Amino acid sequence: MRQRFENWMPWMGIAGVTALGLGVTLALADAAGWLPSARNAMDAAGVESASSMAAPGDSLVLSLAMQSPAARAESLKAIAAQPVSDEQVRARYLLAKDLIDQGQGGSAIALLETLPDDFPELAVHSRIQLGKAQKASGATGAAQNTWAAVLQEHGDQPASGEALYQLGQQNPQYWEQLLETFPAHPRSVEVAHKRLVEAPQPQNEKALLLVMTRHGIYHPDVLTFVDRLTEKYGDQLTAEEWQAVGFAYWERQAYKSASKAYSQAPASPQVLYRAARGAQIGEQRAAAIAGYNTLNTTFPDAPETALGLIKLSYLVDKETALQLLNQVIERFPQRAAEALQEQAKIMESLDSPDTAAQLRETILTDYSHSEEAAALRSQYARNAGQASNWSGAIKWVDQLLTDNGDDDLAPEMGFWAAKWSLRAGDTESAKRRFEQVIRNYPESYFAWRAASHLGWNVGDFQTVRSLQPEIALPAQRQPLPSGSNKLQELYLLGQDQDAWALWQVEFENGQDPSVTEQFTDGVLRVGVGDNLDGIFMVSSLDWRDEPAETAAHKDVQTHPAYWQTLYPFPYANLIAQWSAERQLNPLLVTALMRQESRFEPQIRSVVGAAGLMQVMPETADWIRSKSDIAAPNLDNPNDNINLGTWYLDYTHDEYSDHSLYAVASYNAGPGNVADWINRGGYIDEDDFADKIPFPETKNYIRAVFGGYWNYLRLYNPEIARQVANL
Repeated sequence: MRQRFENWMPWMGIAGVTALGLGVTLALADAAGWLPSARNAMDAAGVESASSMAAPGDSLVLSLAMQSPAARAESLKAIAAQPVSDEQVRARYLLAKDLIDQGQGGSAIALLETLPDDFPELAVHSRIQLGKAQKASGATGAAQNTWAAVLQEHGDQPASGEALYQLGQQNPQYWEQLLETFPAHPRSVEVAHKRLVEAPQPQNEKALLLVMTRHGIYHPDVLTFVDRLTEKYGDQLTAEEWQAVGFAYWERQAYKSASKAYSQAPASPQVLYRAARGAQIGEQRAAAIAGYNTLNTTFPDAPETALGLIKLSYLVDKETALQLLNQVIERFPQRAAEALQEQAKIMESLDSPDTAAQLRETILTDYSHSEEAAALRSQYARNAGQASNWSGAIKWVDQLLTDNGDDDLAPEMGFWAAKWSLRAGDTESAKRRFEQVIRNYPESYFAWRAASHLGWNVGDFQTVRSLQPEIALPAQRQPLPSGSNKLQELYLLGQDQDAWALWQVEFENGQDPSVTEQFTDGVLRVGVGDNLDGIFMVSSLDWRDEPAETAAHKDVQTHPAYWQTLYPFPYANLIAQWSAERQLNPLLVTALMRQESRFEPQIRSVVGAAGLMQVMPETADWIRSKSDIAAPNLDNPNDNINLGTWYLDYTHDEYSDHSLYAVASYNAGPGNVADWINRGGYIDEDDFADKIPFPETKNYIRAVFGGYWNYLRLYNPEIARQVANL
């Protein structure tokens, strides 16, 4: 999707283990009385999974991997006591890892001693864990010998980076070997950061700064070190190193700095485009114009050049802009409709509405399948609908659904066509169209609105608060489309931190990933609690335009982890606890939290809203004055969810449990919502939601209730079955 790709401003989170992945969350929420165990819930529902997605094989251990250590301990012990088999060695590894994590490393030694031979796929990891178990039991010398054996037998494997790190705590020489051999390993980033912080000017400072720049982009303080690198060693950096600097700045949204860095990197269409675009965002007009012209001259046929010419048209006079857009139309047919639309805007500004209309007609006739054609049809349908010309409005929608069925506007307009059919008195057509929205666009907010109109047990704006949906999580994972066999085994066993660490070394194409690499990266990021970036990496696959990439994207959408990554369950136990306390639908709270913070507990908005539910400090003070809540720490998940659910309960009370108004109030404030209600001029709730004058709040409503619907359709057996039946 061209337009959304260009508007991409990535957020970078912090990879860690503060947030809980899906597997760990299952047991916590189970203990809180909300989520049932996956296997029992699936069996009771009579479906293989609530998402109707099969798991790899029939492995009890891989199902146990989705449960908490406490819940799976006895079952793992029983399997570990059996003769050696695929199940037995997996059970031994998982049980040993649980014991080590629980501070009972001594009890894990017997499970691990022969495991490297019994479980070749995870031999290196088994030896590393054996060393940790020995160290925990007080056998420090044995642990050192075990890690030394790891280097001797598996020294070329990335996982041995952990052994180098452990040995380096006693002998710094091993840390030097770690930095040299596996600079992308998270332990190398940890060592580099430690040395850069602890010493004013450590030995090999430039090399350490390059480790942070190239491999520590996820680190919260990375820009401090990138700045330090460019300030102290900029005159020594190679062109390739400048490209790494540019990428780090770009990913962290420091676009002006990215522009400067990319201008010194090896020329490529992407590099030159980002140099120019970064200058434009950084309000360096002359540099941006020069950069776009260089891109056009150097790579006249590159897709980035087409986008660059369109962006350049914003920076020059209108006559020159029209000429540039003509070049796009002539040279880049795939962007011709976008250029025509920009020309139409310019002609309107020049008081030439007839010419603008002709240009838009050309879009509809010559570029009927473009996003711009979809936008025009959507607007014309709305114009007809506002004039109560139901048949005319529906006709435009049907053209959109036929020629632009994959466009973002399709579910919205399909829903409104159903509403217009109702107003025209054609209930059968309305029912058919509501079902079409669910069938063709099951992930959309409008699918929930359609299901509500059809009478499904999904709640509506006035009843959704009180629902307590049954939730059934998938029983086990499936292998990811990228990554080594070792990584796959760790992922299937729920060892997300180790899988992610291995991926940092294996993922060598971070600046230009394939679809499957980007998908795998997103899944693993969410697994270690980097929900912000993980969700973004998966969701932004929708922006891929090339036919091969589009096909690959459709393929990964069938993977169970695709939707589970977009809609995970961090903090499910706390959500369950405080939702029950406030008598709130826990899935609605989960969806609201997802929209507010992407489940990042220490995130801050530009206006100071804090934490998981983005509570303003002054709102927290006001809540304290109205309740018995003690002085809260907004970075503490329990305190933040306590405050956020209190306020969501308050906004519901303000509007007699009408969740549309309550959720809008959470975003825009009760005063604004009251003004919108008093303003009138809307036919029903859908019309109200559509006419919310704040674009942020209008999108917020769709995101929160769309998120609620996705949690429901993915994890509620009844609704999953109804969607599948369509």
